[in-house]
This record gives sequence, C-alpha cells and structure tokens, in this order.
Amino acid sequence: MNDANNLYHHGNLRQSLLDNSLNLLRKEGLEGLSLRRLAELSGVSRAAPYHHFKDKQALLAAVAEQGFQQLEQLLLAVVSDEQTALEHRLQQAVRGYLQFAQTQPALYQLMFGATLWATSAGADEANSIAQFQRMAKDCFRHYVGLFEQLQEQHPHTRRIHALRSAQLLWASLHGLTTLTRDGAFFDPRELAEIANHALSQFAHRQA
Repeated sequence: MNDANNLYHHGNLRQSLLDNSLNLLRKEGLEGLSLRRLAELSGVSRAAPYHHFKDKQALLAAVAEQGFQQLEQLLLAVVSDEQTALEHRLQQAVRGYLQFAQTQPALYQLMFGATLWATSAGADEANSIAQFQRMAKDCFRHYVGLFEQLQEQHPHTRRIHALRSAQLLWASLHGLTTLTRDGAFFDPRELAEIANHALSQFAHRQA
C-alpha cells in the first residue's frame, strides 16, 4: 500500500491536503490552488479531495480556518500571559498580527478577502463557510478580551466600549497591512512604530 493510501485509510488525508494547500498558496498564490492540482501534489486520485471538500470554496474555507487557528494560538498565548503587563501584551498582540500578515501574505489575503467573506453561509450550521467565519470571530474575541482586561485593571476606562475599541484596533491593523502590502503608503519597516503610536492613542483616550 502506497503512502497516499496509508494517509487516506488512516484518516490523515484531509490534513495532508490542507498542508499541501498552504504550501501551494505560499508558492503560487490563490490562482495556483485547485483541487486537481492538489490531488496531483498529494499523490491521490482527482476524486479523493472531494471526499473531504465539496468544492474549491469549501477547501479555501478550511485553509483560511487553519490560518485563523494559527492567529488564535498566537493571541491566546498573549491574552493568557498574566505575568506580562497588559500594555506589553497589547503590543505583543499587535506585533504578532502584523508579523503574521507580513510572513504569510497569500494566506492573510484569503482569510480576510471577499473570496470567502462575500459568500453567504445561509442557515446551515455545518456549512464550511459558516464554520470558517465562526473561527474568525472567535479569534477576534481575544482582542475584545484584552480591552475587557484593561477595563478591569483601570476603573477609569470602564466608560469605553471594549468591543468598539477592539474593532477599531483590528480595522487599523488591517488597513496598515493592506496599504503596506499594496505599496500604497507605508514602509514595512515602519509598521511596528505606527502600530505602537496607534496603541498610545488608545491609552491616551482611555486615561
């Protein structure tokens, strides 16, 4: 029995397909990723990927979900690190986000692009798009958690809206990432400094 069959029969083919999808995405971008190409790269029949992904959209949603899992792990480590001052954790969360976006641009673009977000998930909770979007929102809640911790530690900040502050921060980071990626405005070397300045503005308003 060959390696591909071993993967299939041991239930690991889905993860192997996702790993190969990420590699294709890094090397060739979204245009180079297809179920047919993926089957060839994985050494399985053209029909095999369809046992795990209904179509290309389902595959892309699963790949993007893995990206949000990576980002969530980074954020969870920051949020749960109670030995580090909250202000430093906020900076770590910002730097980690920007580093993730810079080192994996194709994956980041898929995670936040219209390819998946413009698709309606409908009412089916098992829908792959709905599952991907839930994962993205779970990831975002870690930012909300950081601002909630800020409110707990500093009573004078309780008048701020933790959700709206987190949304504004994430929107700022996404804007910085997109403008830098497209070469429209920022030098990538300035991102950390700009992000820290944005955080200082949050702190100033909350003081």
